[in-house]
Amino acid sequence: RKKTLMQKGIVTINGETWAMTTAESFWERFKGLMGKKSLPEHTALWIAKCGSIHCCFMKFPIDVVYLSKDEKVIKTETVKPWRIGSFVKGADSVLEMNKGEAAKLKPDSTVDITFIETNEK
Repeated sequence: RKKTLMQKGIVTINGETWAMTTAESFWERFKGLMGKKSLPEHTALWIAKCGSIHCCFMKFPIDVVYLSKDEKVIKTETVKPWRIGSFVKGADSVLEMNKGEAAKLKPDSTVDITFIETNEK
């Protein structure tokens, strides 16, 4: 995949299409959802090359979906503010979404991540 910073995309989960933003640079990955009051429904943040996350300075709990290189679900969990998520062996990326939104995902489910070409900088 060819990616640029804060690229937009869509992710298909169990046949439903969600809006997605990526976090690519060190700073974007570190910051993640810090400082945000909430995440719009059916919106996810995708963090590539990531096997664990933190919720320091977060204002709301999130569901975290740990994905393998072939975009299969390895694990899901809910992480509360000021907590550190699990370190998941074999995870290549994570999706962060609102608490409760990952409930339908089971291990070995496949999600489809597609990037959208935009002229935004």
